Amino acid sequence: MLMQENLTGKIIDAAIKIHKALGPGLFESVYEEVLAYELLKRGRIVERQVSIPVYYDELKMDVGFRADLLVDKEIIIEIQIG
Repeated sequence: MLMQENLTGKIIDAAIKIHKALGPGLFESVYEEVLAYELLKRGRIVERQVSIPVYYDELKMDVGFRADLLVDKEIIIEIQIG
């Protein structure tokens, strides 16, 4: 759990740095790309637009959800504007 909290702090730090540099009002895709870039610079493993299946009973939906970013295969980031 401590490792995940440390990773969360690093993600938040990167997001704050980006917000201070770019400010509000850009498209989600801009923040997604810049945050992925910043996290990669910091040595994280970052995947963009990751399909996450959803299971219900015997039904499997291959793309039940699409995460904006998946960091170190541990933390899902969904970027929201406004």
